[in-house]
Amino acid sequence: MPLIPEEPQIHESAQGPRVTPAAGRTAPTPRPVPGPRSAATPRPGRPGPGPARPAPPAQRPHPTPGQSKPARPENRSAPQIQLIPASAAGALDAADEAVDLLLESGRAPGDILVLTTGEQHPWAVHELSFGDAAYWAQHEAGDDVFFAGAGAVASDRLEPRPVVVVAVNGGDTVADALSGARERAGALLIVCGDPQTINAVLGAGV
Repeated sequence: MPLIPEEPQIHESAQGPRVTPAAGRTAPTPRPVPGPRSAATPRPGRPGPGPARPAPPAQRPHPTPGQSKPARPENRSAPQIQLIPASAAGALDAADEAVDLLLESGRAPGDILVLTTGEQHPWAVHELSFGDAAYWAQHEAGDDVFFAGAGAVASDRLEPRPVVVVAVNGGDTVADALSGARERAGALLIVCGDPQTINAVLGAGV
C-alpha cells in the first residue's frame, strides 16, 4: 500500500512474527518508562521511573491567555493502515520503534496515540500510579505521546489523534480495540502484531 508523502517510511520486517531484535541492534534491556519528550528530543536512553514524577517539558509553546489552542483538523475519511508484523511478546517494542520513527520524521508528539490490546504500556502504568485525574489531564493537554490500554478505547474521554499506533500484545478484546483505534486515527493507523489476527479484524490485504 503506498504511503502518503508526509508519513515515515515504516517497512515491514521479514515474514512471520518478529521475536528477536533486528541485526545490529544492541541487546534488549528491561523495559523502562519513557518520560515526556519533544519531537527534537526522542527518548534519550529511555530512562526508568524515578522517585518523583518527571517534570513537564518547558520547551513546548503554550497558547497565551485569550488565545485558543489550535484545533487539529479532523479527517473523517478512512485512515491509511500500516502493518508491522510482530509477535504478541514483541508488539510493544515494535510500537515503540514506530513512535520513534514518527518523531524523527517530524511528527509532533501530541499527534500520536499508542494503544495496547493486552498488558498496559509501562508509561501508562507509571502515570496511572499518580491517579486517574492526572493521567487524563495529560491526554487533554495533547502535547505529548499518550499511551492507553484496551479498556480506554471504550471511553468517551479518549479523543482522536492524527496517528494511532496499536500494539497487539494479547488480550481478549483485540477486535474491539482495533475497531476503536481505526475510528480514532485521523490520517494513519499503525498496527503491530500478528498479520493473520489483524487482517481478520481490519480486512484482508492490510
